[in-house]
Amino acid sequence: MGVLHKIEHGLVRPALRRIRPSKRVVLGGITVDYKSELDGGGIEFGQDFIPFLRSRGMPKQPRLFEWCAGPAFIGFSMLGHELCETLCLADINPAAVNRCKSTVRLNHLEDRVSVYESNNLRNIPKSERWNLVVSNPPHFIDQYEGDIRAHDPDWAIHREFFNTIHPYLADDGVIVLQENNRGSTVETFGEMIDVAGLEIVFTHGDHKEPTRESVFYFIGIMKKGAKVPSWAAKVS
Repeated sequence: MGVLHKIEHGLVRPALRRIRPSKRVVLGGITVDYKSELDGGGIEFGQDFIPFLRSRGMPKQPRLFEWCAGPAFIGFSMLGHELCETLCLADINPAAVNRCKSTVRLNHLEDRVSVYESNNLRNIPKSERWNLVVSNPPHFIDQYEGDIRAHDPDWAIHREFFNTIHPYLADDGVIVLQENNRGSTVETFGEMIDVAGLEIVFTHGDHKEPTRESVFYFIGIMKKGAKVPSWAAKVS
């Protein structure tokens, strides 16, 4: 039974995923090409970025980066809703990268969107500078082992991101992460953000203790000492 299980999950299911036809959804006027197994929630709760950032009065950003982009539901939606001028996308999964490139071709966005296959930020050109970084990254340290959409063992993916983002972030650039209170609290990331020379400038919707059900919250992060734009300032 163990051998059959390995064959099914290691060979049969991946083969079926490769031949399964892709789907399309229109977000902000952009037709996004994707496959269901690549969706980590960006097509659902990830769309909360749009009303949230608009409610804070965020102006259109010159260049946006979506970290752990998957099919880039968030990034393409923000581009379509005119919350950014240009877009940069990256993901470790070549299947997700291929879907992003397909969306770029489908919508003739070659002059506005860059796509990279990258383990965290390791393969991103040093010339990149981002005014805004958004992400719905893996939310769990001890659940969903083997699922790169959800599992971040020992928070290593988050930690590496915080430690390597500095050269890419504009001086007044803001990182906005969407996390899940079922897997973390703001305090979970506080020390690693501080050690990386970053600071939390706002939070929204977070609980101080882990919740039993999924509750999604936002963390706004900048370089230490950076001038915080009005839209990213803490709301009293």
